[in-house]
Amino acid sequence: MTPLDALLLGVVEGVTEFLPISSTGHLILTSSLLHIADSEFLKTFEIAIQLGAILAVVALYWRSLLNIEILKRVIIGFIPTGVIGLALYKVVKTYLLGSEVVVLWALALGGLALIAFELWHSESENAASDITEITYRQAVLVGLFQALAIIPGVSRSAATILGGLFVGIKRAAIVQFSFLLAVPTMVSATGLDLIKNTGLFSSDQALLLGIGFVTSFFVALAAIKFLLSFVKSHSFVSFGVYRILVACLFFWLVF
Repeated sequence: MTPLDALLLGVVEGVTEFLPISSTGHLILTSSLLHIADSEFLKTFEIAIQLGAILAVVALYWRSLLNIEILKRVIIGFIPTGVIGLALYKVVKTYLLGSEVVVLWALALGGLALIAFELWHSESENAASDITEITYRQAVLVGLFQALAIIPGVSRSAATILGGLFVGIKRAAIVQFSFLLAVPTMVSATGLDLIKNTGLFSSDQALLLGIGFVTSFFVALAAIKFLLSFVKSHSFVSFGVYRILVACLFFWLVF
């Protein structure tokens, strides 16, 4: 991996982390197109630079994270994901992370799910319109949906947003809750991976991590603002179509 590769992957991560199109899937496919050799460092890099994007949420929403009612719901939503993620960490990193086939199938099927859900779903007048109105039961269910994103290509953002809409949370509220729920989820995932692999990488590799981390942070700031503006007047059908097209394109290019 070169510094330019790290920069490009940081851009990809920042753009895709909060959109329902799977940042991990895009990182894996982009690495394949850049002909970056699959390695333990690459897997850790793909996980660690997500923390840069997550810190963009902290920079924009730190006041919300200090609200005890919001914080309680974020923690409760994180618990199912944390337990499932910890239990399946080795399986995911050994067998799923880095698999283009898994990513392509998850992208395509996830795209179909987005389109089908948007065509079927109608928002209830009684749906929670603010994060503080989300019940603890809804928070747990959203956390369970988020756990599906341990499969590369599913998209944490798509899983939480669709899950939230399904359990009765309004679009703007679940998008913001998805942002906040990403903070403990990705901090724990990145921390676990770095603890297990600390000391294994060279100073040059640490520099590459730094480039990807900082790039993803600044790009994610713009991506968050874009999504908040987008959901005010658009459905997620276009993201579903995009996922299917990307899966088909990458299948043709990679295989």
